[in-house]
Parts: sequence; structure tokens; C-alpha cells
Amino acid sequence: MAIGQFRDVENGENSTLEDLEQPLVIKQEKIASYEDKYGSDEKSTEKSGSIWMVLLSTCVAVCGSFEFGSCVGYSAPTQSAIREDLNLSLAQFSMFGSILTIGAMLGATTSGRIADFLGRKGAMRMSASFCITGWLAIFFSKGALALDIGRFFTGYGIGVFSYVVPIFIAEIAPKNLRGALTTLNQLMIVTGASVAFVIGTIISWTTLALTGIVPCIFLLVGLWFVPESPRWLAKIGHEKEFQIALQRLRGKHADISDEMAEIQEYIVTLQSVPKAKLLDLFKSKHIRSVIIGVGLMVFQQFGGINGIGFYASQTFEEAGISSKAGTIAYACVQVPITMVGATLIDKSGRRPLIMVSATGTFLGCFLAGTSFFLKGYGLLLDWVPIIAVTGVLTYIASFSIGMGAVPWVIMSEIFPIHVKGAAGSLVVLVNWLGAWAISYTYNFLVSWSSSRTYYIYSGFSLLTILFVAKLVPETKGKTLEEIQACINADRSRRQDIIS
Repeated sequence: MAIGQFRDVENGENSTLEDLEQPLVIKQEKIASYEDKYGSDEKSTEKSGSIWMVLLSTCVAVCGSFEFGSCVGYSAPTQSAIREDLNLSLAQFSMFGSILTIGAMLGATTSGRIADFLGRKGAMRMSASFCITGWLAIFFSKGALALDIGRFFTGYGIGVFSYVVPIFIAEIAPKNLRGALTTLNQLMIVTGASVAFVIGTIISWTTLALTGIVPCIFLLVGLWFVPESPRWLAKIGHEKEFQIALQRLRGKHADISDEMAEIQEYIVTLQSVPKAKLLDLFKSKHIRSVIIGVGLMVFQQFGGINGIGFYASQTFEEAGISSKAGTIAYACVQVPITMVGATLIDKSGRRPLIMVSATGTFLGCFLAGTSFFLKGYGLLLDWVPIIAVTGVLTYIASFSIGMGAVPWVIMSEIFPIHVKGAAGSLVVLVNWLGAWAISYTYNFLVSWSSSRTYYIYSGFSLLTILFVAKLVPETKGKTLEEIQACINADRSRRQDIIS
């Protein structure tokens, strides 16, 4: 859910993060010249020919995003049944739920190298194989060990998916469609989780594990019919294959000479940029960007999303309502709200959207915490289920509209290109560590005090609002150079005040 927006954990040794930055840079810095060449979107569309292969390739790739969501959503509707059938303790199921994030962390840290070595299609094939192996291990499991191994394998698979799918889409899409197509990644993650939530309430946990294999099969079959990323082929020096792949994507009769030259020129430029190391991030000129990037990931995760999402059915049961009804409502809220957030991010701006989102998550957690407080003291018992459901649904709707996606967008914009590899490593590591910490401790915190747990999460939402208001710049409509100038200007003002 929250952790599928942007993944790159290379330490500056490869140029994989620059691959993801490439569409952002081109879109912001070169779009004017592109439009000057072709006059308008309509003319550029004629120039680019047919886009059916781009659409097909995107549909194939987002099967990996759907698989990501299926893995994330699996534990919520199955908690009670798995614990009962396999006689698992609370600690054992907490490990099962959270070990997904450990596998994903490892997958994310190796994804850049894998995508560079095997190619984008090869990396997706490998990811699908890990996920299939994991689901089969879960299906045949008779105890905690097999469950954990299967969950770890699926986690590793989605860790790689979380990087390579948006990379692949960004690298194959024409400029006028890139933004729309890349938003499908997050949308399909949420859809996959929602589908798992819904069908998990009507089928057994073993059958639900088998359904997780379906997107992988579609992906593996579909990859035979789509081309490799032209940019990756160009980067490794396969000029003939690069030209063939780009021609297939743009149409048989499309003129691709300008785009070929642009891609080759950009790759040469990227290879000339010096690579930064992790310690370089803590120099004075980068420290504010690091604080913003890391801070947003900390607040995103410690607002409780992976605890509330992973164990949603338990929350509804404790509130005294049907776990099936609550889980289905939870699933139905996610998808349309995520679509609304995708349309608002370039209209409302990053700062307002994330602050509104954090305000909503605060309200949702506060309501849920209050419902458990009232239940604990035997007050307004008839209202407790209504308040709990309202709180959880308010929380997930608010998170989906901003806190899920916006931190990743801001992170991709605030770092200079030569430190993005090292910055991606640090920020993704913090995000996955936070995801693991919340998903593992959630059940223990709820056992200690459900109301206090949600009040703690609501406190982090309040801190998010203050953090964004004080430190996070608005990046909407600004080039990367303007964003850097804004960050450096704020740093200079603070230094002048101190001196």
C-alpha cells in the first residue's frame, strides 16, 4: 500500500535510480522543446504512431503491482482462520504478518542490481517466481515455519516488483502518457489489496493463497508478448535491440529518430554525473533534503498504516462488528479514494494534500481510539461499533488520498540527481524498517491497550502536519532546479538567523 510508490536502493554504484528519475527530469526540463518540435499533443501523438503496445506492456507490468497488493492484503481477512487452523500464538501470527516487510526490504535493496543485470523483464520474471514459490509454501504449510518462509518469499518478490514495475512503465511510456500510466502502479496495488480483502472473507485462507498465483501467471505469459525497456537496452549497448523495441512501442510506421537521439543523449549525460556515497547525504547542502525525505517516511509508517491494514479484521472484531462486513467496506473505500488522490496531486499541490490527509488520519485514529476507550469503560456501547468503523474508514480514506503517495512523490523531487542513488537507499530502508516495526508491534500494542495504540498513531498524524508546515516545500509546478533553489534558500535563511 504505502510502500509501493517508489523503490530504489542503489548506493550510487549503478545508475538505476537515475532511470527512475529520467522521466521526471525529461518531463520537467525538456517538455517545452519537445512541444516546440511537434507543436502540440495531437501532433506528437501522430508522430508517435500507435500506442497499443505501450498499453499492453503497461497492463502486463501492473500485474506485478496487483500481486504486490494481494500479498499486502492477505493477512487481514485470514488472521482468525490461520491462527485457529494452525494453532498459532499472537506472536507467531505477528511474525507471519510482518516478515513480509523483511523480505520486501531485502528485495528492494537488491532490485536495482537485478533489474540492471537481468533487464526489466527478467527482474519481473524472477519476482513472479519468488511469489509463486511463496504462495505454494503458504498453501501447503502445516505450521508457523512454512508460513513464515512462504511469506518471506512473497515479500522478496514484491520488494523487487515495487522497484521494477514503475521503472519499466516510466521507461516505455511516451511523454504525453507517462504520468497517467505510472499512476496505474499505485492504483493496482490498492486494487490487489482490496480484492484480497473482499474474496478473503468468502474463501478459505489456503484458497486465497492460490489466488495470489494468478497475477504472476498472467505476468509471466504476458511478458512473452511485450518488448524489453528500450532505455535499458540502450544503456547496456544493444543498439539494434534498442531500436527494434522502441519501434514496436511507438508503432510500425512511427518516426522514432528524435526520441532515439534524446534517449541516447540522456544516457550519456547520466553516465557523466558523479555518483554520491551515503555519507555525502549528511553534508550541509543536502541535510535538509535528507531530513524531509526520511521524516516523511517515518511519519507515513508510524501513523500506523501497516498495522491497521494488515490486521483490519481483528480491529473490526474487537469493536464488536462483523469482520467480513468491515473488511469489505475497508476494501471498497481504498480504490476510489486513491483515484481521487491521483487526480488531485498536480492540482491541489503536495503540501495541502498531505496536510489534509494527515488531518484525516488523525481524526480517524482518534475516533477509533475513542470507540475502544468507551468500550473499555462500558459507555455508549451501542455507538462503539459505529464510531470504530467510521474511524477506520476515515483513516484509510484519508491515507489513500495523500499520505500513501505524496511522500514518495516529494522524495523523488527534492534530491539532486547525483545523490538520488544514495538518498533512495536511505529513504527506502527507513520506510521498510518502519513498516516492519509497525506491522510486528501492532498486535502487542493492541493487547496492551487498543485505545492508547490508536491515540499514539493519531499523535504521529498531528506531528506530520507540523513537520510538513515547517520543513516541507511545495514542489508543484517547479523544475528540479527551482526546488533545489527553494531548499537551499531556506537553509541559507536559517544559517543567517543563527549567525
